[in-house]
Amino acid sequence: MSAPVKSVALNAMFLAPGDSGGPETYLRELVRALASEYPQLRITVLTTGSGARALDADGFHELADVRALPAEEYSRLRRQFAEQLLVQVHARRTGAELLHSLASTGPIRTPGLASVVTLHDVTFMRMPTFGRVTTWGMSQVVSRAARDADALIAVSAAARDEICATLGLDPAAFTVVPHGMGPVPRAEPAPEAAVRAQLGLGDGRLVLCVAALRPHKNQELLIRALPELPDDVTVVLAGRQEDYAETLRGLASALGVDDRLRLSGYLSDAELERLWSMASCAAFPTRAEGFGLPVLEAMARGVPVACSDIPVLREVGGEVPYLFDPNDAGAAAAAVTAALGDAERGEAGIARAAGFSWVEAARGTMEAYERALRAARP
Repeated sequence: MSAPVKSVALNAMFLAPGDSGGPETYLRELVRALASEYPQLRITVLTTGSGARALDADGFHELADVRALPAEEYSRLRRQFAEQLLVQVHARRTGAELLHSLASTGPIRTPGLASVVTLHDVTFMRMPTFGRVTTWGMSQVVSRAARDADALIAVSAAARDEICATLGLDPAAFTVVPHGMGPVPRAEPAPEAAVRAQLGLGDGRLVLCVAALRPHKNQELLIRALPELPDDVTVVLAGRQEDYAETLRGLASALGVDDRLRLSGYLSDAELERLWSMASCAAFPTRAEGFGLPVLEAMARGVPVACSDIPVLREVGGEVPYLFDPNDAGAAAAAVTAALGDAERGEAGIARAAGFSWVEAARGTMEAYERALRAARP
């Protein structure tokens, strides 16, 4: 299939391999799908040094022109300079028709260059997620980049509506492009005995929560629910550990359930894949999401899901997950207990996840690119 758009530059200055979470998955899967669906499309990925090395090691040089700019995600000032100035300079040098910023932030002005921004969510503007200075700075960049853009992408209708209500944007400016679901498993699972030994899991049942440890992810609700869960259940929190991790450990100790809680920290793809296969239930007590990719990942693997009753997870999960109020530990315990080993819900999840395709995401993204070029060149 030929591409209506000939050349695009992707702003991936957010990329810190292994720590970037959902946006990193989005980048990797979208590049693969765009390259497959539109083989004549010239794709340039502008990213950090560590990001370029990781993508090159995974063969992305065969799909795109991967270019490292002099900045890293953990160096905020250099990253901001690169994103605001160097990204569009290099995009123009490659002859790109448009610049697509993949992770909500982007240049606040792109004169003479069509711009598309994917806005995942505005959770950081609604809930304590970062420090005050960081929150203010990100709010300015996200808002101004969105208003400069010629087209916007949201990954769910719920996220679009929340973004529009928060930033005062027009819903008509958005193309809603849900994430897809690639083949599973993503890696050959590590040996089960080794993973159980590594995390001290014994031979009991496992409730798995895959998410960065941040307050809005609300993992403390699962800890409060633990005393009401069956005695053989251990909760594993698999995700990047931030300051919130100490709050979670302290709460587990105060409730006397620290022996049934594991904070895994970094896991390889093989180790995480084994945890998915071991899980009797996947639980997600988040208060806010742009899409909720781990819910889709759990369903695709046939793992029964219990999750927060919020609009975006209803949109992604449909009638498959057991839903609970993210403020009610008792309701969470009841939902998790009902989900444990529910094979029927597991099968329903596989069918539901099959409806999410990265090919369709690539097509929706191309629609947004065409909208951007029409807006930029009336």
